[in-house]
Amino acid sequence: MVESRLRVIEGRAVSDLPAALDPWEFQALCVEAFVASWRARGFSPVAIENDTGLLERTLQALRRPAWDVTPEDIDRVVGGLAVDGRAPSTRRGYVQIFKGFHRFLQARKAVEIEAAFGIRLVCPVDEFNASRHVGDDSPALLPPPTPERVEEFFAFLKARIATARKYAPAARDYALLRTLYHAGLRSDEAARLDRPDVHFDRGPFGKLHVRFGKGAHTSGPRPRWVPMLDQLDVVLHWFLDDVRGKFPDSPALFADESGGHLHQGTVRNRLRYLMELEGCPSAVRFSPHALRRACATHNYERGVDLVAIQQLLGHWTVSSTMRYVRPSATFIEDAYRRAVTSTLSELTGEDPAS
Repeated sequence: MVESRLRVIEGRAVSDLPAALDPWEFQALCVEAFVASWRARGFSPVAIENDTGLLERTLQALRRPAWDVTPEDIDRVVGGLAVDGRAPSTRRGYVQIFKGFHRFLQARKAVEIEAAFGIRLVCPVDEFNASRHVGDDSPALLPPPTPERVEEFFAFLKARIATARKYAPAARDYALLRTLYHAGLRSDEAARLDRPDVHFDRGPFGKLHVRFGKGAHTSGPRPRWVPMLDQLDVVLHWFLDDVRGKFPDSPALFADESGGHLHQGTVRNRLRYLMELEGCPSAVRFSPHALRRACATHNYERGVDLVAIQQLLGHWTVSSTMRYVRPSATFIEDAYRRAVTSTLSELTGEDPAS
């Protein structure tokens, strides 16, 4: 029988720790307990599966038990990912999952780890190796397409409907991309809309029920209601009345030619194909997510309240929304002119629009 020991640390008794406790076996038990805590907090099964895989890859890359990891180990792993060309979001994911696991060890296993291995836990992630947010060095820093560029592209799509070899897919693409822009949806959110999710009689503009909105902290879908602004209700009325019936009958709003939901990758590929067909230079091309950022920016420039934009996009915090807002180079000047014009009109009693 393996000899056991009993020690008292910080007033707590620690028993049933073998004298020759294997660190890898103990870490595996800690990982199981960490994953069990996710289930207790109600994380979705898909999120748990994805994050468990990420944690296992992180621990394998570090090549030592979590309590033995040093800041230099973090530097080595994150730096290696950067050299390999991995995305900033990937590097940040490795750091964040390790920090979460280490916090769990400090909260639940610190006494046992000190008793078994003689190590007092100190997190090796510090200000010098904490990976920056993906927004710090991602293409999202580029300004979104201007209102003029967006309208130019939609004019091309609208004109194409009459000449396209297949009317229905061309009309669907137009309605889908207008929805991405005017409602500020993610491509996956728009692709998963069903016809019953369109409520023309809800609110002054009608609303979309986005049932699969992105949740925060891997908490699962977060539904929200999104108003159909800028005559999006007119576009969707036309689409449902004149276009949707040309696809196979199914619940999907923006269906593919078999009647199923489009994949978010298909949305991205369709947009790329259409811009190539338009013949625009690569410098003014944009992604589906850039349309979402354009929605945030253009509404902010028009004076829409930032909290309203936050609710529209489905962000948990205003700070997240601010990362999407990239005002134009003349935003300050334009705001100044509007303020001065409004002030002068109040003083003179004249209508600034006249």
